[in-house]
Amino acid sequence: MSKVRIDKWLWSIRIFKSRTLASDACKAGKVKVGEEAVKPSYMLSEGEVVTVKKDGFSFQYRALQLIEKRVGAPIAVTCYEDVTPEAEKNKYQSWFQNATPGAERREKGSGRPTKKERREIDTFKDL
Repeated sequence: MSKVRIDKWLWSIRIFKSRTLASDACKAGKVKVGEEAVKPSYMLSEGEVVTVKKDGFSFQYRALQLIEKRVGAPIAVTCYEDVTPEAEKNKYQSWFQNATPGAERREKGSGRPTKKERREIDTFKDL
């Protein structure tokens, strides 16, 4: 197999949970090969570097092996090489470590924030 659709490849190596999500990311311009945004039907070749923007982070992968079927995580890792710049990896790691689940809490029984409280929260969080 010399080429494979990029949406299938991204799904099969477990970058996206479903092929639909991979396809939608391509359509939204969040998947690039080189400097060019690609369509879901783009035929990927071995050795090409794929840039994926996901959750505000930019990951880069080099295609080592082309597969069309979804495989287990240990096998999927062997099909690509993570060539994401170190600065981006550090940014992701610091976000991941600081993202404790349920860090923001309201007192039990206080209900949803009012419009005024929501504005104050947004101002505090600089959104």
